[in-house]
Amino acid sequence: MEQNSIILFDGICNLCNHTVQFIIKNDPNKKFLFTSLQSDTGIELLKKYGLSTIDFKSFILIKGDKVYTKSTAALKIARQLKKPVRFLYGFIIIPKFIRDFFYSIIASNRYRLFGKNSVCMVPSPENISRFI
Repeated sequence: MEQNSIILFDGICNLCNHTVQFIIKNDPNKKFLFTSLQSDTGIELLKKYGLSTIDFKSFILIKGDKVYTKSTAALKIARQLKKPVRFLYGFIIIPKFIRDFFYSIIASNRYRLFGKNSVCMVPSPENISRFI
């Protein structure tokens, strides 16, 4: 079996938590594991890959030894999900600076638009094994 990819997400962001739930529902082969950026594991991974441990404005995908952020991470995740979501990967043809511009606008306003929790989400019992 191929090694699972790890998704780091902002654990207090409502948009991020809903996105994680969406990925779980559309990842029947359980290719992805999850950890919040704020967790000890998340901080450890951020340090390992030389990423900021205080600025949580991106979903991060770790696949093998490669790290993907922002729109590239989102599209690489979409590519591994069920149809029709995987077809979103077609947006990869748009230059990264354009994709990341729009990604950054949403990321910078995510709390205002979608709200946030005071604590990180707690996974359901059936999905607890997907979180590290």
